[in-house]
Amino acid sequence: MFSNWKSAVYEYAHLRNRLELEGDARQLVPYVRDDRFIRKLEQRIRRAQASRRARKAAPVRSETGLKLRSVRDEEQEAVVELELRRKIEYEQQGFAYQEERIERERLTVTKSGKQWQIAEVVPQDGERRTLHDPPPPFVPVAPEDAPPRIRTTPYLNSQILPSIGSDMSQRYKVYDRAKAKSYADKWWNGENPRYLTFEVDCTNFVSQCLFAGGAPMNYTGRRESGWWYRGKEGNRELWSYSWAVANSLQSYLATNRDAGLRAETVHSPDKLEIGDVICYDWEGDGRYQHNTIVTAFDAAGMPLVNAHTVSSYHRYWDYRDSYAWTPNTRYRFFHIPDYF
Repeated sequence: MFSNWKSAVYEYAHLRNRLELEGDARQLVPYVRDDRFIRKLEQRIRRAQASRRARKAAPVRSETGLKLRSVRDEEQEAVVELELRRKIEYEQQGFAYQEERIERERLTVTKSGKQWQIAEVVPQDGERRTLHDPPPPFVPVAPEDAPPRIRTTPYLNSQILPSIGSDMSQRYKVYDRAKAKSYADKWWNGENPRYLTFEVDCTNFVSQCLFAGGAPMNYTGRRESGWWYRGKEGNRELWSYSWAVANSLQSYLATNRDAGLRAETVHSPDKLEIGDVICYDWEGDGRYQHNTIVTAFDAAGMPLVNAHTVSSYHRYWDYRDSYAWTPNTRYRFFHIPDYF
């Protein structure tokens, strides 16, 4: 097939880019011997095509950048961790849209005689993995080691939140959806150094966006309660499970409360607004593994979302183009109130 492993990898990336428009995974058959992956990719492409047809969205241009994150190069085999940076432009009802995504895969390229061929492709399917699921046991912090006390009622980031009126500002603060969106658009493919970054980072990212929009933390000092973040102190991780664990944030938003971060469950994605949250339960068993934040809408009024782990920008909300999606997938749609 190819005289060296690099040629095989670059041709593979070129073909994957074409697939975004032409949509036939069998084009990979002469170059990739991994039938299981090709079937998986074909299913994903068919789902994405069906979703686009239902939306009346037509892709017009695809661009894929390739980054080699690591290489183990041996005489007869190369194992390559690569990053595919996708940018897809599409039209819908006369409007132009752009979606971006960063996907990671591990390719095993083997040599047979003088030719190289891709023997295995393993998507790094972060959208299915969970962080601390179930959460590890809570270990109380000894009083002498406890961090400085912060009031346990919700507090507000005064540097982010403006007042919303002389009288109302005494009681309420606004959820600034524009700031939540701005933060999500700035950091969708990056890591804010002010926060820890997790291998499964989707919920940590959504929490950062909510906080940037003015959602008040509720610091309890207990990881299994409240919604708060303080970072890391030595070997102790100082953040609530609801801040960074997908199912825990879903549970926190679903719980009624009179103050602090809260949400209203709506039953249709077109009822959401910028800065609202969508939670994903891939198996339909009540355990949510992924969260996204709404950052735009398409021509039909349906949400486009930003996310981490598989870094995504203005991606269509239903995630049928994800390897994690199954026919059992269930969603929860949370509308964040305008005032806290």
